[in-house]
Amino acid sequence: MTLTVVDMHTGGEPLRIVTGGYPDIPRGTILEKRAYVRDHLDRIRKILIFEPRGHYDMYGALLVEPDLPGADLAVLFMHNEGYSTMCGHAIIALGRYAVDEGLVAKQEPVTTVKIEAPCGLIVASVEIKDGKAGAVSFESVPAFLFAHGQTVDLPGFGPIGFDVAYGGAFYALADCHQFGLEFGRDRVRDFVDAATALTEKLKAEFPLSHPDHSELAFLYGTILTDGRDAFSDEPTKNICVFAEAEVDRSPTGSGVTARLAAMHAKGEIGIGQTRTFESIAGSRFSGAVARTTRTGPHDAITARVGGRAYYSGRAEFIVEADDELGRGFLLR
Repeated sequence: MTLTVVDMHTGGEPLRIVTGGYPDIPRGTILEKRAYVRDHLDRIRKILIFEPRGHYDMYGALLVEPDLPGADLAVLFMHNEGYSTMCGHAIIALGRYAVDEGLVAKQEPVTTVKIEAPCGLIVASVEIKDGKAGAVSFESVPAFLFAHGQTVDLPGFGPIGFDVAYGGAFYALADCHQFGLEFGRDRVRDFVDAATALTEKLKAEFPLSHPDHSELAFLYGTILTDGRDAFSDEPTKNICVFAEAEVDRSPTGSGVTARLAAMHAKGEIGIGQTRTFESIAGSRFSGAVARTTRTGPHDAITARVGGRAYYSGRAEFIVEADDELGRGFLLR
C-alpha cells in the first residue's frame, strides 16, 4: 500500500489531506460513504492518523465523490476516534487547497467552493489576490442551541452548568472557571481532564437528537470557555476537546459555530456582529451570525467563520508487510 498526502494546518490544527492510495468508495450518500469507510477501511485511518506517521491529535480528510447537486467536492473527516460530521478548520484548509489544485475555477476577488460534508453543504469563500489564495471563510449548516442552562453533578468537580449546541456537530459548552481553571495559568492537561469528564458524563446521561438524521445526534466533545459570551470587541478564548480526548489547536470552526448559535439564542450577539475567538495555541478565527433560519423544531442561525490555512508538507507513506507497529498505534 502506498498513500500520498498533503499536510496543512489551520490555526495550528493539522489537516492531512489524502491525495492517493485509498480504495474506491461505493456510490451513495455522504453518510453512507462515511459508514462504508468506517466499517470496511478503518485500517487506513489508523495508518494515516496514528503513530508512527501521525500522533494522538492528528486530523485527516478524505475527498470522495460528491452526492449533493452543485457540490464541488465532498469530504470525510477522520481523527483518533473515528469520523466526524463537520470540521471547520478542515473546511478552511480545503477551500484554499481546492483553489490551488484547480478543483474549482479561480476567480478574483473571491472564489466560492461548495463542500459536501456529512452534516450537509458548506459554502467556503476564498479570498484571491494577485492570483493567490488567502483567507477563507465559510457559511455553516443550520446551527442551534439544543439545551440551555443545564446542570450536572460531575464527580470530582461538583455541580457544573452547561449548554449543548450544534454547529455541524454537537458540543457541550461550559465556563472553565466552574472547574477552577484559568486560561494562561493552568495546564492544558487539566482542561483536557475536565472537558473529558463532562463529555463522558453527558454521553451516558444526556440524549441528543437531530431533525435531519440520527447519525448526527452524538456528542462530539466539550468546549471550555473563558465565560465571555456576551458581545465584546475583546477576543473570547476557548479550548475544544473532542473525539477521544483530542485537543484542537485552533479555535474550532464547528465549535465557534456552535458558540455563536448559543450566544445568539441567549441574546448575547446580534446578526452581523463579528466576534474574535482565540484558541489554546493563541490562533484566532472570526465568527459572526450571518442570518437566522430554522431546522426542524429549532430556531437556528447560519454562521460565518473565517481563518487562514497554510501548507506544511507533502508525503508518501508505505506499510511493509511484516511491520505490525507500522499499521498504527497510539501512546499518550
